[in-house]
Amino acid sequence: PTPPITAANYLLGVGRADCTGPVAEIPLMGYANLKQVGGGLLTRLYSRAFIMADLEDSRRVVFVSADIGMVSQRLRLEVLKQLQSKYGDLYRQHNVILSGTHTHSGPGGYFQYTLFWITSKGLIKPSLNAIVKGIVKSIDLAHQNMKKGRIFINRGMVEHSQINRSPFSYLENPASERSRYSSDTDKEMVILKMVDEKGQELGLISWFAVHPVSMNNSNHLVNSDNVGYASYLFEQEKNKGMLPGEGPFVAAFASSNLGDVSPNTKGPVCVNTGESCNNPQSTCPVGGATMCMAMGPGQDMFESTRIIGQNMYLKAKELYEKASQEVRGPLSSAHQWVNMSDVSVELNATHTVKTCKPALGHSFAAGTIDGVGAFNFTQGSVEGDPFWDGIRDQLLGEPSNETKTCHEPKPILFSTGEMTWPHPWHPDIVDVQLATIGSLVILAVPGEFTTMSGRRLRDAVQREFEAHGSPGMDVVIAGLCNVYTHYITTFEEYQAQRYEAASTIYGPHTLSAYLQLYRGLAKAVAMDTIQDLPRGPEPPLFNITSITLVPSLSVDRAPAQKTFGDVLQEVREQYQEGEVAEVTFVGANPRTSAENTTEHNFLTVERYSNTSSSWHVVHNDASWDTRFYWTKGSSGHSNVTIEWHIPRGTEPAVYRIQYFGHYRRKISIFHTISVPFEGTSSPFQVTAL
Repeated sequence: PTPPITAANYLLGVGRADCTGPVAEIPLMGYANLKQVGGGLLTRLYSRAFIMADLEDSRRVVFVSADIGMVSQRLRLEVLKQLQSKYGDLYRQHNVILSGTHTHSGPGGYFQYTLFWITSKGLIKPSLNAIVKGIVKSIDLAHQNMKKGRIFINRGMVEHSQINRSPFSYLENPASERSRYSSDTDKEMVILKMVDEKGQELGLISWFAVHPVSMNNSNHLVNSDNVGYASYLFEQEKNKGMLPGEGPFVAAFASSNLGDVSPNTKGPVCVNTGESCNNPQSTCPVGGATMCMAMGPGQDMFESTRIIGQNMYLKAKELYEKASQEVRGPLSSAHQWVNMSDVSVELNATHTVKTCKPALGHSFAAGTIDGVGAFNFTQGSVEGDPFWDGIRDQLLGEPSNETKTCHEPKPILFSTGEMTWPHPWHPDIVDVQLATIGSLVILAVPGEFTTMSGRRLRDAVQREFEAHGSPGMDVVIAGLCNVYTHYITTFEEYQAQRYEAASTIYGPHTLSAYLQLYRGLAKAVAMDTIQDLPRGPEPPLFNITSITLVPSLSVDRAPAQKTFGDVLQEVREQYQEGEVAEVTFVGANPRTSAENTTEHNFLTVERYSNTSSSWHVVHNDASWDTRFYWTKGSSGHSNVTIEWHIPRGTEPAVYRIQYFGHYRRKISIFHTISVPFEGTSSPFQVTAL
């Protein structure tokens, strides 16, 4: 039911743009697994932008949720630079929130701090540029589409979609605090519904705390994981008859305080014996920690992704349809840059503590039950290991006594705050940011807050607003914003030193520092003294040319007597719904296509229409029913295999699959060109079951 036509409260604009980047040979960002490089595409990645302004258009707030692992400082600074050259002072660091969904299946390589170069093989310009371009384009589209409208808010519980992956750390929190909550994860989803003044639907933002790691670290296909599938279902529902990625309605499923929250609801199991490994160290009797993996609800990771994504979609749809509480009131935004390695925190009148220079503990290398580490590190280690410490001292230098003491009880593996070659390994300067839209407060946090850390942050901000005359604010946390600083656990969880605690890089008082900082922002907004907030020290922008271990693009070659796009393995003549149609072509490196066009579509599934005697596209490469695999051979040869997982209810008809690529060809010693080509399967019949 569309709400009756009443006065608009805001100017609203929404936009969506492709930010996929190269889908081959680039390490995927998230699991820190060097073997996990891109080898194709399951679904495209998008940046989704929402601009909210008051009716006088004196103040604006921009919220962007992008299908990427996290927003890096480099990415944010480049986006802000482009926005400033286009729009002057309209979109600045205080009113632009950039949030990553935290998919672990997107290309990496868009970081300027050295630690992240190790797992993503350096700074990869095509990867960085694709994301910058996509984010800016989504904001451009939203900017061009501003219209009068209304915002509604709703909230509800999502069941069967998360578990706490460090329950033993959670239990370190005081019993009196835990007794206030019914679960060790935040099950609440908060949604915003946007409509124009005629009641025409514009978009949805959902915030819900879950790791998008339904696709595990054996996956090589670029995709947006469970939250991306939820967006896809919502947008397909609202943009009827459109291909994925097309149509005016934009639905973002954004990240929140997901630090210790996994979607792998079957919990941790020893993959070799099948027994549970839900113990404080997440280890197995045989094979240790490397055998302990959490599994999702499905038969495989693809099905698990769909189940969790669908759970989120169905709840969001219900909340969206029933949303009746209207958001009204002024907009504002506040931002500071803070040197997080040196914050003094007043715990009470007599007690002051400090944050530390960044450092990662031993359990960081253990990984989690969603993606285990490569060596025999275990979670919950409060002792160092002489072997690894010795290697570290030789290669990277020993941590200073000051840093060791500051981080206790964390045994330091990498003292990143003391490592500066060739550039600093971790950020010191971090963004803290908050925006309000009427009674809604969005806290843009620079990392992964655990469940309890997020609860404490929301409480502190809500109380601060109340103390200064603004009771009853709705506070949501937007995760992985602006700069990546790993995890933020509570002081109590920090003592257990599991993965999340070992990755709380500014030491045991990190959360207390953020509570103090975000309270300061809240007070400034509530009392209208934002102009008195110190800006803080500006973050550095390192002058880095592309440094990368990713192989350079070579010339593509086709086998003798064949050409690019020729079919090597043909489809069958007939399939039933539920089966998989598969075809293999003489391929070329997909990176060549990415360098030519940002939004290159690699494949179509087309249906033949007898009435018009022509082919109609029914799926593109953004469809969750298609998979595009690229297999690299030797000396420039490669194959592309395209699968169409024919969904139940597919119209019985004649279909074909097309492949679109570019091959790189030498025309002189110094000069190569990219040549577009296509390949087409034989037609095949799809029949009903």
